[in-house]
Amino acid sequence: MNLLKKAKTTLKGIIKENPRLRPILFKYSLKKNQKEYMRFYHKYEVDDKLCVFEAFNGRKYCDSPKALYLEMLNDKKYKDYHFVWAFKNPEEFEYLEKNDRTKVVKYNSKEYKQTYASAKYWFTPSRLPDYIKPKNNQVYTQCWHGTPLKRLGFDIKVKGENAIRSVKELKQTYEYDASRYSYMLSPSKFCTEKFTSAFNLKEIGKENCIIEVGYPRNDALFKYNQKYVSDLKKKLNIPKDKKIILYAPTWRDNQYKAGVGYTYELGINFDEFQKRFDKEYIILFRTHYFVASSIDLSKYKGFIIDVSSYDDINDLYILADILLTDYSSVFFDYANLKKPILYYMYDFDEYKNNMRDFYIDLDELPGPIVKTEEELYKEISNIDKYNDKYKEKYEKFNKKFNYLDDANASKRVLDIIIK
Repeated sequence: MNLLKKAKTTLKGIIKENPRLRPILFKYSLKKNQKEYMRFYHKYEVDDKLCVFEAFNGRKYCDSPKALYLEMLNDKKYKDYHFVWAFKNPEEFEYLEKNDRTKVVKYNSKEYKQTYASAKYWFTPSRLPDYIKPKNNQVYTQCWHGTPLKRLGFDIKVKGENAIRSVKELKQTYEYDASRYSYMLSPSKFCTEKFTSAFNLKEIGKENCIIEVGYPRNDALFKYNQKYVSDLKKKLNIPKDKKIILYAPTWRDNQYKAGVGYTYELGINFDEFQKRFDKEYIILFRTHYFVASSIDLSKYKGFIIDVSSYDDINDLYILADILLTDYSSVFFDYANLKKPILYYMYDFDEYKNNMRDFYIDLDELPGPIVKTEEELYKEISNIDKYNDKYKEKYEKFNKKFNYLDDANASKRVLDIIIK
């Protein structure tokens, strides 16, 4: 059975990579799911006090949906509301059902489709399946998952293509999803402008759907205390005497393997990294959720901890003394904490010119851009001088991108959405 399942997955991956076969697979899958969903769509009435949440296609319990869910749980105003969370592996999240108003369902199951057909409020930071169609009295809130550095959707200008989607297909995908939005969250004027163009909002009559009041996902960055930090270190077995580097690189559009998914090729020599810094640092290594292949880090036990499957990245931000990233948008959120950020862009020219390109001038980044390992090691060794170099740039950065983030974005969003 496992071999058959693996063969089907590999075949599906090969078809996804083929620009001629891909539309056939997509149409078949869409039609099949659409037929089942529409049965529930017509059968169930909308429950005005039912909310459904998911994050990254059912992979995690995190992000703005989590923040909004917790806000509703703790506010008496929503004491009569009920909540459903959708996960690919629901058995891992059954603990949420300890709350008698919360239910967990399997992503893409019949129960999942029934829930979307009947829930008044929908919350997700990523795209919903194309077969899901909101009724006129349902509210789909696209929370999105950060401030974008890389160009999105209709703003992509480079000729390079995603490993499983052409630029044309990508634009169609963004526009279709946006056509379903009731609301889209934004943490800044900058984001509002980019989302409007990337999702083609004006052309489809959705330019007024954006709520520009901050990101609920970042509320937790303003609420934690030292005990919470200590408990996290115990949970992850991090020694108290070690400083922490969170290494969070993004995915590459062109690194894809049939039957596996997106892969990630290490652009760093961890052997040398360990040789230089293992006495002072621990590395928390986190790949993007798109990256399906695992990286064997067993030889670095005690120095590198793989936190790719850890649900809530906010905990990792809180723990980290330094963020090391490349083109990932994680640094926008992390900047709320005013801690050092290093940008390791070893494949800068290839990424900028052939894959995505960027929305902002990289001179705005509140930290050094390094392209070689030696430069990286030098910056880490001199991290105590970081504030002297980047304090002014850091403040300017936060005033432009994070000025709406605080501990209360969730409340502001819910006050607008749930009237």
